[in-house]
Amino acid sequence: MTYQLIISALADSSRRAIIEMLRNQPRNVSGLAKMLPISRPAVSQHLKILTDAGLLTVAGNGTSRFYKISPSGADDLRV
Repeated sequence: MTYQLIISALADSSRRAIIEMLRNQPRNVSGLAKMLPISRPAVSQHLKILTDAGLLTVAGNGTSRFYKISPSGADDLRV
């Protein structure tokens, strides 16, 4: 990952809000969508961008996928 990809992913206020919501516990798309003023498909798109940037990890639990912050996701920002 490059630091530019991470910075670009965090440039959007909805994605920063998602990161903030995931600080305390993993959540699925439905749980996040209930707390945001955007549609569920939009939440999914934001989660994909954050995951592709390496900022989130995904774990399956039955039919649900739970997202959580990747502990090493921001490593490329450190010098």
